[in-house]
Amino acid sequence: MSTQVDAPELGYLVSGQGNAFDMDQETTPELRWPNSIQVFDKMRRTDSQVTSVLRAVTLPLKRTTWRLDPNGASDDVVGFVARELNLPVVGRAATPSARTRGRFSWTEHLNQALLAMPLGFMPFEQSYRIGDDGLAHLRKLAPRPPASVQEIKVARDGGLEWIQQMRDPSTPPGVELKMPVSSLVVYVCDKEDGNWLGNSILRSCYAPWMIKQAMLRLAPQVVERNGMGVPVVEAPAGATDEELEKGRKMASSFRAGPHAGMSLPAGWKFTLAGVAGQLTDPMPLINYCDAQIGRSVLAHFLNLDGKGGSYALADTQADLFIQSLQTRADWIRDVANAHIIEDLVDINFGEDTPAPRLVFDEIGARHPATAAALAQLTQMGLLYPDRELEEFLRQMHGLPPKDPKTSSAPEPEPLPEPVAAPKPAPSPDGEPVALSASARRRRRRQAARKEAACPT
Repeated sequence: MSTQVDAPELGYLVSGQGNAFDMDQETTPELRWPNSIQVFDKMRRTDSQVTSVLRAVTLPLKRTTWRLDPNGASDDVVGFVARELNLPVVGRAATPSARTRGRFSWTEHLNQALLAMPLGFMPFEQSYRIGDDGLAHLRKLAPRPPASVQEIKVARDGGLEWIQQMRDPSTPPGVELKMPVSSLVVYVCDKEDGNWLGNSILRSCYAPWMIKQAMLRLAPQVVERNGMGVPVVEAPAGATDEELEKGRKMASSFRAGPHAGMSLPAGWKFTLAGVAGQLTDPMPLINYCDAQIGRSVLAHFLNLDGKGGSYALADTQADLFIQSLQTRADWIRDVANAHIIEDLVDINFGEDTPAPRLVFDEIGARHPATAAALAQLTQMGLLYPDRELEEFLRQMHGLPPKDPKTSSAPEPEPLPEPVAAPKPAPSPDGEPVALSASARRRRRRQAARKEAACPT
């Protein structure tokens, strides 16, 4: 069966009008877009465990070092992209950082891009300026909050076509805030098929979060109602309805305090009735919900309770968690390479020009620079204690800088130049002494065959 190379696609990935709202498969009404944005935003802002989980999955990505790999690109292209993103280049000496005001900041962009994890997606609009050199410089990647997005148009093959924002009072009349995909950089968390709304990492912990909120609202009531008991006013036999209503009001108005008290008519009784049986404790259920919130992002170690045995699993759990962080960083890297760096190179140098790649240090691979580790590296000859290293160690340990006038310690000497090994002296038969006897015999046989083949 032959295949037509230029044949158009007959099938589709997205049916209907390609509206992102129609593709939302969420069954919980409050979690359907755009209502989901408000719910997930409330979760990350009001719950301490959710905040801890989000910081656990975002801070390592922010703290790791991001660099540019030349990837076969020319020095001019690599230098241009490095200056635009203000990032160091792999294998090259660090250069002074450029002024940040009015320039693109990768750190700030990364902070905004990571909002795609709790909110599902995070779009940015590219903004360039033409410099004096005639090149298009990246002025900024302007964030477009998901809460302001009105419509997302998706093509039949699942590709993004455009995103439209809601109109605001400053929007000129007749202007639609519709941004084409060519001017967008969109980070979509756990994208499936053509669903550009993404999947929030908080979706799987929504149920335990709801239960926890109910328990937190119930806990103060349990303490208030049962901490001092329920006030009970007992009327004597034959009391009228008016007297019973008066007793009910006295019981309802009773409040505990340093000067609390009550005066009753003769024959009346007042008691604080406690709960019969075991009092329901909401804390085990709250702790269970916190544990489920941590498990939703593989952060099991956030729930270690210190009761013995739990810490034995910490390393194994942390390894799995670090692998998930590495995958998240790969996702950020791939989107930035395709829609930030390659767009910069395409606009200024052409689509066939090799482009550098964004890379990052492996998360969890950095080891602390302890004194024992530095001593071992120095003894093995892998580290040389030069002046720059000494100043760094002094600063790290809070020691004063070295004063060359008063310091008695000698300055570190430079490494000696490598000396070439002397050539071995020849033996009486003209062969090097370093050769074995069998090797010398083999060389003599080769020389004899060469002379026989080429007689003079």
